[in-house]
Amino acid sequence: MKIEKIKIDSEYIKLQDLLKLGGAVETGGQAKVVIQNGDVTVNGEVCTMRGKKMRKGDIAVFDSLEIIVE
Repeated sequence: MKIEKIKIDSEYIKLQDLLKLGGAVETGGQAKVVIQNGDVTVNGEVCTMRGKKMRKGDIAVFDSLEIIVE
């Protein structure tokens, strides 16, 4: 599994934006589809909310890519 670490300066980043920044998807539209299809897990649980607030320490996984928020 590939691991990508994303450092944020704000309190949180939305899940769909995290997937784009981490390189898991190319567009917001693509992020919306994979999230709504239940293909993304957040901290080990399937998440279908694309506006989910991802804070430092949260981990999103999609298609063998693990994205860690720092």
